[in-house]
Amino acid sequence: MLAILKKEINTFFASPIGYLVIAVFLVLNGLFLWLFKGEFNILDNGYADLSSFFLLTPWILIFLVPAVTMRSFSDEKKQGTLELLLTKPISHFQIVLGKYFGALILIIIAVIPTLLYVFTISKLGNPEGNLDIGSIIGSYFGLLFLICAYTAIGIFTSTLSDNQIVAFIIAVFICFFFYFGFDGLANYNFFGDTIYLESLGMASHFKSMSRGVIDTRDLIYFISIAFFFLLLTKLNIKKT
Repeated sequence: MLAILKKEINTFFASPIGYLVIAVFLVLNGLFLWLFKGEFNILDNGYADLSSFFLLTPWILIFLVPAVTMRSFSDEKKQGTLELLLTKPISHFQIVLGKYFGALILIIIAVIPTLLYVFTISKLGNPEGNLDIGSIIGSYFGLLFLICAYTAIGIFTSTLSDNQIVAFIIAVFICFFFYFGFDGLANYNFFGDTIYLESLGMASHFKSMSRGVIDTRDLIYFISIAFFFLLLTKLNIKKT
């Protein structure tokens, strides 16, 4: 598994993919949070907090994570190397985990520089350092688990086709549905009690963690989503 993990990371950074992902993520966040006028602009809001960042980032990741994962297995299929990979003396699930953690590490590396925002906001506060640290820590934990779930979905969809664009589009749709779809459906009264419907979506669990309270129910939810899609990935490559 470690060999596959190292291969994935080396592949990302041996080509422009890794650097491009990190640059696009940071540039988009920087533009929306500090330059573009609108609801996400921290300076326009007049409050020294990072709520805009944690509101915006899940939407950027809906597109960014599938862009990273779309090649994981689809490229192996296209080049005809998947069969060779499956003959290696490691289990199918180890192969999946190697691919998964390789993509996951790259996305986490892209997020790490945003910790600079915490320092910046702290300096902008009045008085200086006036920050809700508990909420920020909870939000970053929520973001980490959200990335874990998105990455598992992306890895799964990369097994569905040897066309990377198809894998990307399917991953974006599934990530979007799990993050916003259940909340959207909950707005319609004909579904009855909307609390249970909302709890099926990632947004409610992410928002819960963003309040600074790390609830085991939220952790179990994200871990279950990630494990479910990784299991589907294993079953898919086993059919190959």
